[in-house]
Amino acid sequence: MNAVVLLFLVGVMFLAGEVFVPGAVLGILGGLAMAVGCGVAFAQLGAAGGTVATVAAFALLGLTLYAELVWLPKTRLGKGMVVESKVDATSQPPNAGMDIVGKAAEAETPLVPTGYVLVEGKRYEAFSPAGHVAKGANLRVAGQDNFRLIVTKN
Repeated sequence: MNAVVLLFLVGVMFLAGEVFVPGAVLGILGGLAMAVGCGVAFAQLGAAGGTVATVAAFALLGLTLYAELVWLPKTRLGKGMVVESKVDATSQPPNAGMDIVGKAAEAETPLVPTGYVLVEGKRYEAFSPAGHVAKGANLRVAGQDNFRLIVTKN
């Protein structure tokens, strides 16, 4: 009986430690300890004792999961472990609308044949079908292709 209780306690401690240690090693060890505890209970206490021990193991597992997933996040320690910040930025500038077609643009970088242009003070990726365009050249937006503007020389 002492071995069963000891294995269950070790299993619960490993399962609880899983919250603080990355990886699944402690969770697996805790589950194995509880399973071995159930096996020892069946061997020492018979079918009735083993069944009671298995029900107790599942109850302890449920209580441990409840403590880790419901109770702990509400505590000061749990709140310190959870990252709640979010990023509102985007990785790409917004796409230009179709109203930008026909407007004047200035080459911010050389277009060989792709580079960046300024249209009304905003920076856009652009493509020149004519090939190389020098930095600072005056251009006109002729169209839009997926995520870039198509520009031509004035």
